[in-house]
Amino acid sequence: MSERVFSVILLPTSDCNVACDYCFERKEPHRLSPALLPLLTQRLLDHLENQNIEECEIYWQGGEAMVMGPAWFENAGEVMNRAAVKRGRQFVHYLQTNLIGYSQAWNGVIHKMFNGSVGTSMDYPNLYRKLFKGGAAAYTQLWTRKLREVKAAGIGVGVIAVLHQGSLEAGPERFYRYFTEDLGLTDFQVNTPFPGGPAKEVEGGFQLDSGALADFMVGLFDVWMAEGYSSGVSVGPFDALIDHFTGKQARLPCIWKENCSNQFISVDAKGTVAQCDCWVTSYPEYFFGNIFHEPDLTHMLKTSRARRDFVERPKRLVEDEDCLSCRYLSICHGGCPVRTYSALGTMMAKDPYCEVYKAVFACAEGHASEILRARAAPIVSLRQRHEAVMNRSID
Repeated sequence: MSERVFSVILLPTSDCNVACDYCFERKEPHRLSPALLPLLTQRLLDHLENQNIEECEIYWQGGEAMVMGPAWFENAGEVMNRAAVKRGRQFVHYLQTNLIGYSQAWNGVIHKMFNGSVGTSMDYPNLYRKLFKGGAAAYTQLWTRKLREVKAAGIGVGVIAVLHQGSLEAGPERFYRYFTEDLGLTDFQVNTPFPGGPAKEVEGGFQLDSGALADFMVGLFDVWMAEGYSSGVSVGPFDALIDHFTGKQARLPCIWKENCSNQFISVDAKGTVAQCDCWVTSYPEYFFGNIFHEPDLTHMLKTSRARRDFVERPKRLVEDEDCLSCRYLSICHGGCPVRTYSALGTMMAKDPYCEVYKAVFACAEGHASEILRARAAPIVSLRQRHEAVMNRSID
């Protein structure tokens, strides 16, 4: 059996309970019917068997996944896991939620289905995440209360933070301390802004100067190395980069996958299949097909004309002299297709955050070199002491 893992970003609904300014997803009332879960599960398991893959990661997102309710997820988990066991496969489930709909009724399914942890999102300062009735301040207050309740229930929490101009103005140190000290978190991830989907006025505020963004990311990296690295604080993608440059197995974020077309897909509530949630919610021209209408997912992925661009992109980027001569090509592989497409109207170009990535990679490489030197120092010291003892013996 192959050790490869296939991932599915599964959107049971595109409905949402909040009104974030920078959300680019089309809000529709569609919800994944429990009656269709067995068919969805069968199609996914068929694909796993066709590809000789044992494990499938399911990333439940939205919209807002929690609008489906805990009972819906309890049923979904039972249906999918029971079918997987019968066919010698395994589903591993993850939940991404804004936490606004959380209550104690969720505790059972979170511990059972999602291994006692959830992912959520919050920015610093929060300017764009808002309730339908109330602004960003009301959202932050409610979210912070929900975060405390989740942690009190023994649920692990990882937070994604999207950077914006206010983050850069706050500075790396204050930004870091908001998450680690104000919120008491030990696991958060920093994402660069992504103005996907149809253009909106508010998205102008997310266009950050690459130089300023690079300086912020490098500064934040330095703060984390000085204050959090040795004390168990995980900050993505910095921790994965340190693993990579120190020779450990690293799970780098999807924006730097060698070829995301080989590793995951996204499926929405209507059965639409696309490369990831960004594509399935925003770009119909890049839909691969429908998992409910087409009986063979493997065949769909092999024959989809829309998917061909994703498959061919790495080869096309190697033809780009900038990418070919870059010492970090083996890490970033040209960056994220959808970020490139949303900014440039084509995915056959390198990621617009290229210079930011290179600055972060160089920073990571420097810190990793220091770590490796520190690890080697005791070995050198022991060797020197051994040689000194031997020399005294000879004398």
